[in-house]
Amino acid sequence: MLTEMENLVDLDTLSIRELNDLLDLALMYQEGKNAPTLKRDVRIANLFFENSTRTVTSFQMAEHRLGLSRFDISVAGSSVQKGESLEDTIKTIQAIGMDIAVVRHPATGWYRELVADRNLHLSLVNAGDGAGVHPSQTLLDLMTIKKEFGHFDGLKVAIVGDLSHSRVANSDAKIFRKLGMSIRFAGPEEWWSEELAPFGSFEKLDDLLADVDVCMCLRVQLERIGQAGRATFTANDYHQQYGLTKARAERLKKTAIIMHPAPVNRGIELDDELVESKQSRIFDQMANGVYARMAMLTRILEERDLLEKE
Repeated sequence: MLTEMENLVDLDTLSIRELNDLLDLALMYQEGKNAPTLKRDVRIANLFFENSTRTVTSFQMAEHRLGLSRFDISVAGSSVQKGESLEDTIKTIQAIGMDIAVVRHPATGWYRELVADRNLHLSLVNAGDGAGVHPSQTLLDLMTIKKEFGHFDGLKVAIVGDLSHSRVANSDAKIFRKLGMSIRFAGPEEWWSEELAPFGSFEKLDDLLADVDVCMCLRVQLERIGQAGRATFTANDYHQQYGLTKARAERLKKTAIIMHPAPVNRGIELDDELVESKQSRIFDQMANGVYARMAMLTRILEERDLLEKE
């Protein structure tokens, strides 16, 4: 059984100092810090049980820049299709010689039993668990905000959209509050989650736009909504009621920024013209993701004593 920093499955387990250390390391990597020297060949497996573009490719790029030996495991062609459990899959790749596994899985909290398993010795990185949390997304979001404003304390953040199905909302809300930001939520009432209530208030979108520093739009996750929800959902109605339209964006402060974890459903969560507008930081978030994931992996390598001393 490994320590919290030998696994990275939920940033909420880290102290404020540890969070800031991770963030500082990510920023240093972006500013040109060289990758550390490995003591030996380190093998890392990427297992994505859900579709991904940004997260999987930025983890791959981070692994490449750190000099890790990367193994991308095709879940569609693996023994998972024969009924193998996640636990047995992870223990199989450990037996074969992996040091680290980066896992995205549709089951919320997939890692809980695994991190407590005394027979598991490889490190686990959570690349997203169902509607649970998304640690690397939160770190890159923090990086984007820190670069824009230089601080967190007192900033006002709106998180807008599909709140009940979003691991980004869960993950960001907890950590943003922990670091001194205030959160306001908006979206369809039927998609409001009372689990978010400790972190901020639920309001009407038009009532909060003029006051926030960050407007974080969330993807509508039709794959998690269920058949009944999909049957009644219409893109145009959603966009008019809960989307960031050009008219709504004009009410934002000139210094406010627009964020989105992506993929963006253009014309649904926000107007097409806003995705690459002056206030948008959506593609900056994607670029920052490589350095955030490099920082996460570096901390695991440090904790496992796999790096040469600088």
